[in-house]
Amino acid sequence: MAPRRKRLAQRRKTLGYSQEAFANELGVAVSTVTRWEAGANDPQGHVHPKMAKVLKVTPEGLADLLAAEETVPARSVVYTAAPPPSGDTDDMKRRDVLSLLAVTGALIALPGSDNSPTRPGAAASLAETGPELNAHLWKVFGLSDSKQAVYPMVRHQLALLAKGLGESQEESSRQQLCALVGDLYQLAGEIFFDANRYTDAAHCYTLAASASREARAFDLWACALTRHAFVELYERRFAVAAPILSAASQVAERGDSQLSTRYWVAAVQAEVHAGLGDLDATKRALDDAEKVHTLSGQLNNGGWLRFDGSRLAEERGTCYLALGRPDLAEEALIAALSQQLSLRRRGAVLAELAALGADRHDLDQASHYTRAALELASQTGSGYIGRKLEGVKHRLVPLMADGRASALHQQISALDSAA
Repeated sequence: MAPRRKRLAQRRKTLGYSQEAFANELGVAVSTVTRWEAGANDPQGHVHPKMAKVLKVTPEGLADLLAAEETVPARSVVYTAAPPPSGDTDDMKRRDVLSLLAVTGALIALPGSDNSPTRPGAAASLAETGPELNAHLWKVFGLSDSKQAVYPMVRHQLALLAKGLGESQEESSRQQLCALVGDLYQLAGEIFFDANRYTDAAHCYTLAASASREARAFDLWACALTRHAFVELYERRFAVAAPILSAASQVAERGDSQLSTRYWVAAVQAEVHAGLGDLDATKRALDDAEKVHTLSGQLNNGGWLRFDGSRLAEERGTCYLALGRPDLAEEALIAALSQQLSLRRRGAVLAELAALGADRHDLDQASHYTRAALELASQTGSGYIGRKLEGVKHRLVPLMADGRASALHQQISALDSAA
């Protein structure tokens, strides 16, 4: 009789997973997990990376958990926050940005020098040219199918900003540089967020908020807080996101009333209220967000603030889907799909419609929209679409007896593995 894998079962329990929840995370049947822990079967190789991530162990640590009890080598299992990313390039990217975060954060926290610069340097040059370059990078990010392609340019500019902050400068110049940092670290966060690197994105948004506060740029500050709340929202930590958005709302009230900042905060608050199951609060927040249409003139800058109300139909759909109101959700999502959408946004709407089909046990609808969303996810490499499809996958689990649901589940899992 094969020895049981007691350490594997214990690690799962320590992290709060039932066998069913663990199986759902990995996209396998509960009986499969039971056989793994009983030592009757071994997980297939393609499952190992995701298994290590869910169990928060290194690949070596996972090997120890899967080893027979009496054959485990006399070394301790090494636990980490997550397995290292595949490939040195991704790991180097992450360390580069985290190093810059540490340096830039320290320079922002230091009080400004009273000494005026003796000669123009990087700070003066950046204060003059930085806004135009940052705006260009946001535009490239918005137009690019692969958001990760923008990273090298953003990384280079972040290094220049850190250098500029290290120079002696007048207070007005320092505030301008802090605003540029608050701007560009939001873009860096967006790049990480799109790649499903939520912790790295949160670090970027935190620094962006600190830099914006130093610049006394209230709208920029509120947007950084709102993006930080998005990280918690996508991790389904709605109770954590709510106070961040409350702070963002208060900061936005001190900003420019002709900008759309406060209405964007309201739109994100609606998603959080929906996650908490509060239909009335969701509707109130959505109605507040709709007031963006009363503004005239330049209501956003197309960079760190892009909200113009054009996404409210899809956001309503997302909220109503979360609240279990498929009638309201479908109406809003179909309306969103009829608009001119970027590939990334279209893929997300298609995934929401697929989730709606799964909720209704309508596998024809689920299949149609899932395949369309998968095609766009593969085309763009967007983790944002992939995250939406994860929601579809969980909804397919109760339908797995039907071969169509099982096939869709496997296709989404294959996308995860490729990512």
